[in-house]
Amino acid sequence: MHGGGTYGTAAAQHSGRLAWALGLTATYMLAEVVGGLVTGSLALLADAAHMLTDVAGLALALVAIRFAAREATSRLTYGYLRMEVLAALTNAVVLLLLTIYIIYEAYLRLVDPPEVVSGPMLAVAVVGLVVNLISMRLLAGGSSESLNVKGAYFEVLSDMLGSLGVIVAAVLIMWKGWRLADPIIGAGIGIFIIPRTFILLKQVANILMEGTPEHIDVDDMQRRLLAIPGVSAVHDLHVWTITSGMDAMSCHLVVDDLSQGPSRLRQARALLKKDFGIDHVTIQVEDEALRSEEVTLHV
Repeated sequence: MHGGGTYGTAAAQHSGRLAWALGLTATYMLAEVVGGLVTGSLALLADAAHMLTDVAGLALALVAIRFAAREATSRLTYGYLRMEVLAALTNAVVLLLLTIYIIYEAYLRLVDPPEVVSGPMLAVAVVGLVVNLISMRLLAGGSSESLNVKGAYFEVLSDMLGSLGVIVAAVLIMWKGWRLADPIIGAGIGIFIIPRTFILLKQVANILMEGTPEHIDVDDMQRRLLAIPGVSAVHDLHVWTITSGMDAMSCHLVVDDLSQGPSRLRQARALLKKDFGIDHVTIQVEDEALRSEEVTLHV
């Protein structure tokens, strides 16, 4: 068994940045609640609720990293590495629910636009924009390596858009007295979030279904393995993702001469590591006689 902590997941490398983003977001959320209560701004209070989901998402991401670092057991042979993927799934679901809430709030405000003190509303929103930009900068690098960090990044991104929307709405209300700006911009933010959330959900679903990672061509992998001298067939070939940045592969390698099995295995391992970046490899070496004894063969 391998311990969860021995792998060093992609998200774990960015835990410090997640912690900083969590601290900044939580601090601003409290400031936004105070600002909303003082100014009577529904937009700020709604954005504070949005920030609350960000705080929860970032905290969940950090908790998932801690779980992923735990050692594997006889019951959980991969440890808790999949906790990061489950955290990303939770973040995506929260984002979808949040989007529904934003669109619903936009509808209510179109029907009955609330009175808003635009000056303080603008000031608080500008501070929020700065905080969100800093948090996005902290998480940007890790978002391309870990679904867990990506989920947190998207939450901060959506809140940054919320801050921009509040700023634009405050300016329009201040200059033009156009209170409908708030619900229209809010609906636009909700619509903008939806496709990005579905992309995240698609990636998470692919991992949970143990689908082939998008960057790996299984047909090409099979051709390259078959090109190894002495290899006559490759079957039961599977490639999947354990957690972000950690792919695994297993297959049966049919060789002409079993005495050359160790040599062919070393060649296959070197090929998979160099050309496909896969270290976690399980290969069964067999000859035609052993293959014929198998009851069921898979692709």
